[in-house]
Amino acid sequence: MQLTEDVDDFLAQAGDFLRSRPARHTSPLTTIEKLRLNGADGTVFGWLEGALCYRRPSGRLTLTSLPPERADTLAAHWAGLGRPLSGVIADHDTATAFAEAWQRRTGASAVPGVRVRLHRLGTLTPPEPVPEGRARVLDARDRAEIIRWCAEFATAVGEALETDAWAASRFGDKHYTFWETDGPVAMAGSTSMVAGMVRVDPVYTPAHLRGRGYAGAVTVAVSRAALDAGATDVVLYTDPDNVTSNALYRRIGYVPIAEFTGYDFA
Repeated sequence: MQLTEDVDDFLAQAGDFLRSRPARHTSPLTTIEKLRLNGADGTVFGWLEGALCYRRPSGRLTLTSLPPERADTLAAHWAGLGRPLSGVIADHDTATAFAEAWQRRTGASAVPGVRVRLHRLGTLTPPEPVPEGRARVLDARDRAEIIRWCAEFATAVGEALETDAWAASRFGDKHYTFWETDGPVAMAGSTSMVAGMVRVDPVYTPAHLRGRGYAGAVTVAVSRAALDAGATDVVLYTDPDNVTSNALYRRIGYVPIAEFTGYDFA
């Protein structure tokens, strides 16, 4: 495995592989592009034939897909570097194989954490009937309201969002659309296009406005805008246990393609 802390060097070596599967590599693509633009201090990048990884300053390792034996080899190599890991996230099989190998080699316990399901848009199918209202793309004048909505979303899903660190948050570099009636009733964000891929994230409807079709309508609006802009892959994540949202996204054309799991190392 080759390691570097230079994001441009990393992309020169591994960028083609990263862009070869834009849907499956959605998170690495957007994260590394953000690091390229804003600085990657403290991030270590690694690549080997057919796979790549990067370790953020928090100690969490992100991996692309690996067979179990190569995950074990990578765990052995990383343990030998003396660089501690706080956790790993990858597709379920890769993350599990790496976590088990890390536990064997370091004695650290691996505690299952985040679980998400990745979907890719097939044929966009607007809901029928379309709910009352219209989509409105937000701009810099809406910044305070965007932050407020994202903070509400973060609270609803158990995330932390320090509004005074908005620009550095996972919300600060996205584009936002409201579905509006007399005022905003639902919100969808999306990433900038990278390698022809756009990820819809987050989607949020306040609890008292749910069940009226607003989330589906705003997701369709953002998805259509991505396609109109030339996106070849439009993706989104869901909570696998949220039956309602999974059913909604399937109805409007999103197809599950992978499950991702995170483990925390103690």
